[in-house]
Amino acid sequence: MASRPLPEGPKTIFVTGGAGFIGSTLTDRLLERGDRVVCIDDFNDFYDPAIKRRNIEAALTSDRYRLVEGDICDLPLLQRLFDEEQVDVVIHIAARAGVRPSIVEPLLYQKVNVEGSNNLFEVARHHEVPNFVFISSSSVYGENEKVPFAEDDPVNYPISPYAATKRAGELIAHTYHHLFGLNITCLRPFTVYGPRQRPEMAIHLFLRAILEGRPIKMFGDGTSSRDYTYIDDLVDGFIRAIDRPLGYEIINLGEHEVTTLRELIDMIGQAVGREPIIDQLPMQPGDVPRTFADVSKAKRLLGYQPKVSMREGIRRFVEWYGKQ
Repeated sequence: MASRPLPEGPKTIFVTGGAGFIGSTLTDRLLERGDRVVCIDDFNDFYDPAIKRRNIEAALTSDRYRLVEGDICDLPLLQRLFDEEQVDVVIHIAARAGVRPSIVEPLLYQKVNVEGSNNLFEVARHHEVPNFVFISSSSVYGENEKVPFAEDDPVNYPISPYAATKRAGELIAHTYHHLFGLNITCLRPFTVYGPRQRPEMAIHLFLRAILEGRPIKMFGDGTSSRDYTYIDDLVDGFIRAIDRPLGYEIINLGEHEVTTLRELIDMIGQAVGREPIIDQLPMQPGDVPRTFADVSKAKRLLGYQPKVSMREGIRRFVEWYGKQ
């Protein structure tokens, strides 16, 4: 079954998890450029749902925005929505997120991240959707020894249920491309931060602790490192993937820069002019020692070019946080 051609102008884009940190930021950009956005979000209690409702306040004022409060595990709901809307692109962000919570509730992660994703692939192929962007994760690389991490590195040994479900999503996506010709780009973001970041994520937690004069829980000796991606750079990569059906591809989205945990804490302290208090604890199960993105494929296929440095991104996040 061949997909419909992707329209050149404004598109109808189905965004799952569209009220969250990444989904709402992407939605605002899509509405600004003239697209129609159908957002589905279940407003679960992983963190305060009121935060998500604030995220979409501006979008709700647009006549090109439709909010559906629902669950991607509800296949009949998805089928009805795709019958009602001629969807040009699916951007599938909705997932149970986080390495550590997945260790506590692996069956929930499997249901939402694997079954929910499969539901979306299925309705997309039956409705001949021209393009599908699936958000995977850099967690699939596990304890990869080779740096930087490249898309053709082996990813056969995930070390958390979250990572395993994201890798499963990539494999199911390949099956749907192979059997049904669905265009699916799997994006692997590397630790995303910036305005609207989820409150349980490290940069958000660290900033709050420093401002309140509380110790920061630092797991390990501070030498673990991450490739952090500023939200605006990530959204730019998403939009480029939306506009370019590529068959089946897996593409990293990161900054191609590495910051150690201790450097990150010090950077946040410098941004607010306060000395962080450190409470050093053992490394946590499921945490990887480092991430580092090779973004050469993203540059080649998408024209992706990250622009926001870590220090500038932290400055912007602190400025946003001060206005909340």
